[in-house]
Amino acid sequence: MKNKEIQEKRIRQYFIDAAKDMLRGEGLRSVSVRSVADRAGYSFATLYNYFRDINDLLFLCVSDFQEECNAYVAGRTKDMVPGKDRLKKAVLSYAEYFTEYPGTFELFFTARGIDLGNRPGTLDVINSSLITACRSDLDYCISHHILSEKSTGEKMHALQSMLTGMLLHYLNRMYPSSYAEFMQSVAGNTEMVLQAD
Repeated sequence: MKNKEIQEKRIRQYFIDAAKDMLRGEGLRSVSVRSVADRAGYSFATLYNYFRDINDLLFLCVSDFQEECNAYVAGRTKDMVPGKDRLKKAVLSYAEYFTEYPGTFELFFTARGIDLGNRPGTLDVINSSLITACRSDLDYCISHHILSEKSTGEKMHALQSMLTGMLLHYLNRMYPSSYAEFMQSVAGNTEMVLQAD
């Protein structure tokens, strides 16, 4: 790779890192072309040399956060035997990730589509977030007839809706009042959804 390409890649990454830091710490409302450029240490005009617009940058941030979430879930489940118990742990780990990074939760689950430029790619990553994070466990459970292929999509949709609501209550209203109670509730509801057939 030539020096110019290395420098361009580095500057592009500065913008992505600045936007991700802002999203994590201050939320989507803090992110604009100017604020990201200021945080990265460049002019806002320079940002346009690397991204079409702010939504292009947001897509990359969402994709990076999804990869982080996938790695977080994989790290929490790597020593477990594949099967339904590991799938349950993957769902719990997914909830843990978003409690650890509430700014990321806000970006994924409270931002309106219009705030993300109504970009199908960005919305697809967000809407399939739980399934993506649990993909290997879902595939295993389906291929070993632990879960039926027909019901798995419905179960994952129910889990995504349940987790989103539970995370909203916990992160915004501290209900339940303790993290242990919250995770116990997530575990119970996950068990209930995955058992139903």
